Amino acid sequence: MNIDLKELTQLAPIFRELFKGYHISRSNPELYTQLANQQDQYRSLFKALGYELTCDSRGFYYFVPEQMGAQVNKTAQRLALFTFILVEHLADQGRDPLAVLDGGSLGRDELPALLDKYRDLFLQAEVTTVEELEEKIMRRLTQLGFASEDNGIYRFLAPMHRFLDVCLSVQQDRDLAATLHSSLPLPTPVLQDEDVEDEIISLAEDDTEESEEDALARAMAEERDAQETLA
Repeated sequence: MNIDLKELTQLAPIFRELFKGYHISRSNPELYTQLANQQDQYRSLFKALGYELTCDSRGFYYFVPEQMGAQVNKTAQRLALFTFILVEHLADQGRDPLAVLDGGSLGRDELPALLDKYRDLFLQAEVTTVEELEEKIMRRLTQLGFASEDNGIYRFLAPMHRFLDVCLSVQQDRDLAATLHSSLPLPTPVLQDEDVEDEIISLAEDDTEESEEDALARAMAEERDAQETLA
C-alpha cells in the first residue's frame, strides 16, 4: 500500500498520544476523525514501524502492547482493580454498572465512601487516602483516555470497555460457578507480580528510554529509507 504522508496531517500528535498509552476516542474529535478517515494508511504505517494499531468497534483506537503476555505494570493493575471495585459498588447500590461506565459519570464526592467500603482491596493498589485514589487512579484514567474530568465529575469514555470486558468475564465465571454449585468461589482480582492473561492490558510505562519525539523522528526516518529502497 502506498502511504501519502501529506494526507496524515495529525501524524505527530496521534503517534505521541498512542505511544504513551493514550486511547483516542470521540472525545478527541480532531484526532479521532483523522484516524477514522485515514485508518488503513495509519495502520499500514504504524505496522511498518513496529506498532499495531487497533480500532475497537465501540469507537476508540490504541496501540497493542508488543508482548501481550508481558508483566502488567502497576498502573494497569490499579485501573483494572478499580473497575472491578466500581462494578461491585454500583451493583450493590442498585445502579447499572454498564450504564455508569459506558458514558456515565462518578462524582469526586463519592470517592471517600468508595475508599472506606473497599479499603482492604485498595491497599493492594497502595491506595490509602482519597488523595492517592485521585492521583494514582482517577488522574491516570483521564491521562490515558479512559475518562474525562470537569468540576469534580468524572465521565467515563468508550475505552473503559477494555476493563469492563475483563470484569464481565469474571462475573460470567462467577455465575457459571454458582450454577454448578461450586464450593470454590472465584476471588476478586489480586495485584501480583507474575504474568497474567491477555485480557488484562499492558499500558505504556510512565518512564520510557526514548521520548515520543525521538521515537517519531526515528520511525519516520526508517519509513523514508524503506520507501526510497522500494523506489
